Amino acid sequence: MISQTEINIPAHHRGCHLITELIVGQLPQLPERGLLHLHILHTSAALTLNENYDPDVRRDLDAILDHIVPERQHYFTHTLEGDDDMPAHAKAALIGPSLTIPISRHRLRLGTWQGIYLCEFRNNGGPRIVVATIIGE
Repeated sequence: MISQTEINIPAHHRGCHLITELIVGQLPQLPERGLLHLHILHTSAALTLNENYDPDVRRDLDAILDHIVPERQHYFTHTLEGDDDMPAHAKAALIGPSLTIPISRHRLRLGTWQGIYLCEFRNNGGPRIVVATIIGE
């Protein structure tokens, strides 16, 4: 069985946001076993797995990424869409647009403390779309 659906993610402010429940709530029934592939259709946001318990992890991850890719660098040439645009593209390239998560017993096989993050790198990124592809039996 292969199925595919689009998941609408409402606009989030800049930062890393735990969206596991939002994703799971928009998925069809999961197979006994298989894979869920998530792919975000944007170049200034990303998806990742990380700790789902302590919100300090999300704040620290934001701070680390801002330190690695600061705004307003003299070497940026892609600047027409604002100071946050080129750094958003660079951060999205570092984190990546896709995740693959195993499915076991009709559930996502996430670790105890793992959650799905939307990493929004724009100050006003707007709504996002994630394509969810389920492969399973």
